[in-house]
Amino acid sequence: MRERTTKKQQELLQYISAFLSENNYAPSYRETMVALGYKSVSTVAVHVDALISKGYLTKSDKSARSVRMATEATGDSGHMVWLRNEITRRETAGADAKELEVLREAAAILEKS
Repeated sequence: MRERTTKKQQELLQYISAFLSENNYAPSYRETMVALGYKSVSTVAVHVDALISKGYLTKSDKSARSVRMATEATGDSGHMVWLRNEITRRETAGADAKELEVLREAAAILEKS
């Protein structure tokens, strides 16, 4: 089960989902900042990062407009999306190789089922 979102995160999710449906590409952080009345782009980044770690959003790379709704981006279950995000997060944080191997094996098992 995914971690719950805050009201601000839920508002951001709804905005991104609607924007994606209407435009077929993600809003920029600056567009999101203006639309939601935030005072800085970093506020958007903090909420997006939190939603990625909770498994609601994915980001394919560091490029602009790469944010997608998690289930939309891959067609995977929430568990698989969370696991992929967790592997990426731990790789970035420099996790132990054995720990990453276990997570990758779990992902391979889920992909087969």
